This record gives sequence, structure tokens and C-alpha cells, in this order.
Amino acid sequence: MTSTTGPVPASTLSLLSAGQLGPAVAGAVRKLDPRGLVRQPVILVVWVGSVFSTVLAVLDPTLFGWLIAGWLWLTVLFANLAEAVAEGRGKAQAATLRKARTTTVAHLLDGREVPAAGLQPGDTVVVVAGQVIPGDGDVVEGIASVDESAITGESAPVIRESGGDRSAVTGGTTVLSDRIVVRITSRPGETFVDRMIALVEGAARQKTPNEIALNILLSSLTVVFLLAVVTLQPLAIYSGARQDTAVLIALVVCLIPTTIGALLSAIGIAGMDRLVQRNVLAMSGRAVEAAGDVGTLLLDKTGTITLGNRQATEFLPVGGADEKELADAAQLASIADATPEGRSVVVLAKTAYGLRERSDLPGARFVAFTAQTRMSGVDLPDGRQLRKGAAAAVTGWVRAQGGTVAPEVGQVVDAIAGSGGTPLALAACDDAGARVLGVIHLKDVVKEGMRGRFDQLRRMGIRTVMITGDNERTARAIADEAGVDDVLAEATPEDKLALIRREQDGGRLVAMTGDGTNDAPAMAQADVGVAMNTGTTAAKEAGNMVDLDSNPTKLIEIVEIGKQLLITRGSLTTFSIANDLAKYFAILPAMFAGAFPTLDALNVMRLSSPQSAILSAVVFNALIIVALVPLALRGVRYTPASASAMLRRNLLVYGAGGAVLPFVGIKLIDLLVSLLPGIA
Repeated sequence: MTSTTGPVPASTLSLLSAGQLGPAVAGAVRKLDPRGLVRQPVILVVWVGSVFSTVLAVLDPTLFGWLIAGWLWLTVLFANLAEAVAEGRGKAQAATLRKARTTTVAHLLDGREVPAAGLQPGDTVVVVAGQVIPGDGDVVEGIASVDESAITGESAPVIRESGGDRSAVTGGTTVLSDRIVVRITSRPGETFVDRMIALVEGAARQKTPNEIALNILLSSLTVVFLLAVVTLQPLAIYSGARQDTAVLIALVVCLIPTTIGALLSAIGIAGMDRLVQRNVLAMSGRAVEAAGDVGTLLLDKTGTITLGNRQATEFLPVGGADEKELADAAQLASIADATPEGRSVVVLAKTAYGLRERSDLPGARFVAFTAQTRMSGVDLPDGRQLRKGAAAAVTGWVRAQGGTVAPEVGQVVDAIAGSGGTPLALAACDDAGARVLGVIHLKDVVKEGMRGRFDQLRRMGIRTVMITGDNERTARAIADEAGVDDVLAEATPEDKLALIRREQDGGRLVAMTGDGTNDAPAMAQADVGVAMNTGTTAAKEAGNMVDLDSNPTKLIEIVEIGKQLLITRGSLTTFSIANDLAKYFAILPAMFAGAFPTLDALNVMRLSSPQSAILSAVVFNALIIVALVPLALRGVRYTPASASAMLRRNLLVYGAGGAVLPFVGIKLIDLLVSLLPGIA
């Protein structure tokens, strides 16, 4: 179940809903202020052209002049609308995050009560069940269940405790049980929620390097076309085909890359928006863009590639024992083992052999598992004793009871260990003496579908490295099963940092996840560092993204979103440049066919008149921006493929499509425009 107070799901952020479209249109009108358009030089040129066209229409009022001026203003408005809609979606999400900010009283450790807004880094506060945590910080004492639904949207409570990798707490969340002492780490107005609100609203968004480079390219093309059109009028006068200023303005607007210039900012905002919809907070657009260029992915084994805890997968009888007898004894010996591994033994016996758990055996004495004995078991009323645990501990117990251990036991134990698993021995002591009944195979269970996902990453040209504290043999066995490219076994923080630097020295961008203070140096070095929200403050400060769900496998989704951002930007840039082709065939023959009749051969669309051709091109230029806004916000669909395959698809779909679509669109608009009096 998901709380209604968390981040707004993508499904609720309908692009053209009445609730969002109204504010978006108002925002687009406000963005007509030229001071804001300086960030978009292409659209600023259109704005200047709109002003001149309006002045000309006032001085020499004609239907054609007013229509040109009106549609140029609509072009600027539609360009602003794309950005306003993208920002509006972020503001809709930010509105729900503001609910997490509460005006509350902080109870200092020394007994004083102060407003939460007055807390400073280093202050220590006490929070008990039912109270709101007044600010971001780390738990320094105690353990508690915390409701973080206001931040993550997930109604299930989480555990926060001192001294581990689950010590960070967020201001605005609520303690549900027990008592914790929190050391504040944030200043008022600089909390995690405050940063989230600023980022999803777009207030803190900065242009990425690729976006800046593309803006420079678009600006350069705009200058080239401006110079070309400015020098066109003297040539037109010389040839006896003098052009109206309104026509020249229309030519500039249609030839400069207005489509991608209008959508570029919206594409960047939408990339961060898609991450927020998945409960990932990117601290900068640069991080989202870098995710799309990642060449090496570092993944923790536990919880990312495997399910987390080792699970019992099979019972291997030895010495002639019966398999079902072994399962029955293993279940009885595991009843007092509260570890996840012990519970998995009970579950395997129940699911594979239909054995019901028996925890209420009259007269039985259960032996709980402890780290000292490394065994659990039960002493039954009939005198039989059962023990299950680490192979060395159980075989030692058998010998202490006067029994012997068959060589077969050692062979089975070694085989399991050699395959990367963990062997647990099961022994019994009864009238027949002490003996080992069999071995239980525990193994890290690779999450379903992981091999397929790693195959996808490989097709994307991304190298995957599994990081684990296991020994080399165990790590290799799991990596082979999961399909990971490489392994860093027995990894220390220094090893992780050295690996990242080696990859970067080879020219590859590196992404990794982490949740502990010991992960902070490596995440700070990585190009994309995704910190878990359950992790320490140090980890969240070191990373440039925070996963509010604390799901390490989401790193793969982040890479896909980054690639989708880059592909969307590239595809729409290709489309924008290609769709200028049809405008040459529409406007240039209309301008010069009178002086040079041979140019009429270029009027392949057979447009009705020069005025109709020019106006149709201007109208199409404005409408195509609106038509592409949903694609810019949703993103071009990404499917893993090689760079050459993606380039071919890009040129075929968006290059060829961008060249053909305007021919159809301009012709259809011309058929309507030609019906207007004075335009035909």
C-alpha cells in the first residue's frame, strides 16, 4: 500500500489535465518577459521577430501581417508552454513534499523546548513515539520505528537505529515507537525536504554540459541563418524581388532550430521528473546526464544481485539417511533458530515436503541458536537430540557425544563450499549413537531476472562489477550465475575507490550505490553515486542522487533513464533540423518564383500562393512544438541496443520522419489558409 502523502505517481500527473494546464498557460505567459528568455537564445530571436512583426502590422495593417505576428507570438508562447508544463509537473510533486514540513517543537536533550526552525547543526534532540522529527540528523542513541510516508510515499514503517548504516533520519517524519536521540545535521531551510522541493520545482536546476554545448550549437546556427537572411534582402532588391520585412522575419523563424530550442529545457526538467516519479532525487541535472553515459556499473551483491539472506535450497542426506527424515529433523532443529537462514530451513521443509512447523511439542527442550555455539536444536522427550548449525560446530558436537563423522560428510561440505554455498550440518544422537544425518545447502539466491538485466546492460556497452566481502571462489560462483562481467571480492573501502579510479583513468564513467559511511569516499569519486535513504548522512552527502526507497537495484533504472534523456534530446534535435527541409521548399519558391519562374519547380507541395505558403510554414512551425511536448516530457522509448543501431533508428525515425512530416503538415495547413480572404 502507498500513502497518499508521498511523491505523486506518474499516473496522476496527466500532461493535459485541467488542473495543471491552466497554471502552465499562465506560467507560459509570464515567461514572455524577455529577461527570462535570455537563457533560450533561439526563442529570444523569435520574440524579437514577434515584436517587429507586431509593429509592422500596426503601421501597415493587413490580414497577412496580423496573422504572421499572431502566430509568431504563439510560437514563443508554445515554446514557453513546454517548459511551464514540465515545471508544473515538478511543482505538483513538490506540493506533496511540503506536507512533510511541519512547524513543530524540538525537545533538546537538556530538557529545553525550542522551535524546530531554531535548531542548528550539532543540537541534540529527543524524539519519542508520536512525535515528529524536527530536523535532519543521525540517531546517536536508541532504536525506533519511523513513518517516512511523507517523504517516500511508502506507508510501511522503517527502522532507524544508532551506530549503523540505518542511522539517518529526515525532518518531518514521525516516530511510531520507542525513543531515539537525534543529532541535528542540517540548518533551517537547508533540510533534505527543502532541497527536494527546490529540485523538483526546477528552481535549483542548472544546465548540464551537453545541454550547454547544444545551446551553443543552436545559437551558432541561429546567427548563421540571421546573417543569411539579412544579406538576402540586398540580393533580392538587386534581382527585382524585394521582400517585405514580415516575410524575412517569417523566414528567419522557420529556418532557425525553433523546435529543439523550445523543447530543450523541458527535456532536461522531464529527465529529473522521471527520476522523482521513481522516488529518486537527483542533486543535479549533471548526474542524470552522466547516468546516460555510464560505462561501468558497480553493484553490491547482497540485496542488489541476491535476495539478501542466504536461503536453504536442498537437503543432502549422508550415511544412508532418508531425505524426508532429514527434512523432518532439520525443521525440528531449526525451530529455535530465529535467523533468516534458520527460518528458510523451516520454510523449505514445509514447501518441499509438506511438513507442518511444530513449535509446541510437549516435553521438548529447544536449544536456541547463538553466535557462540553456532548451533540450534531440540532435545525431544524420547531422548533423541538434534543439532543443526555450522559444519565444524556440529561435527565437533557429534565427536563430543562419542560418535564418528563419516568421510562422506566432509566431501559434501567441501562441494557446497566450492560452489559458493554455505553448508550446514545436521546431526542426531539417540540409542544408535551420535551421527551426522546430512547437510543443508544454503546459497545466495540470485534475484529473478537479473541475468536478463545484465545481458541488457552488456548490449548497452556497460560493464558490470559485483562488489562483495565474500571470498573469491564464492563471489565468482554467484557472479557466473547472475551473469555479471567481473567481481571485486573481499572488498574494502580502499579497494572500491581504487577500482573506480582505474575505470575512470580508462575513460569510463562509473556509477555505484552505497549506504554506509565507508561507502562515502567511493561514491564521492564515482560519476554517479546513488545513496540509499536508509543510509548515513555521510553517504547521502557524498552521492549525487538519493534513492528514497533504498532499493539498490534501482541503479539500473537510473542508467536507463539517463540514456533515455540523451536519446530524447538527440532524437528531437535530429527531427528539428530535418523538418527545416520542407520549409525551404515552401518559403523560398514563394519568395523568388515571381522573379525567377524556374524556382517554381521547387514548389513540390503546389502551395496556393506565396502568402499562403509563408503563413502555412509559420503555423506548422508553431504547432509542431505543441505536438512534440508530450514526447519531450515522456521521453523517447529506450530499448537496449548498440550505438550504431540506435543511430540508424534515430536517423530513420526522427531524421526521415522530420523531413517528411512537414511536407504533409504544411500542405494540409495551406488548404485551410487558402480559404481565408486576401490570402489565397
